[in-house]
Amino acid sequence: MPLLSWQLWLARGIVEDNPLPWQKSQAELTPGRVAQGFPAILAAIHSPAVDPKPRGKSPGWPKGQPRQKRTRYPVVKKTTPKPKPSVKHQSQKPA
Repeated sequence: MPLLSWQLWLARGIVEDNPLPWQKSQAELTPGRVAQGFPAILAAIHSPAVDPKPRGKSPGWPKGQPRQKRTRYPVVKKTTPKPKPSVKHQSQKPA
């Protein structure tokens, strides 16, 4: 926060007062007013990032070159489960 306040204080002389319709213009800009005009400074400085490369449509498939159909593989299906042999527990003895 202190670094931001310092940055706004230093930018006070550079920023133009551009009040919103309901605000009065000020001779001595407050940090809030400087923050309002800060995007104009950033637009003038530009970004250090490289501009994006122009893009367009790709050339696509070369004309006249025959296309090969994709090889189709058979569908692998699950086999039906084998019935498990029923095991009766003999823990309970008939009386």
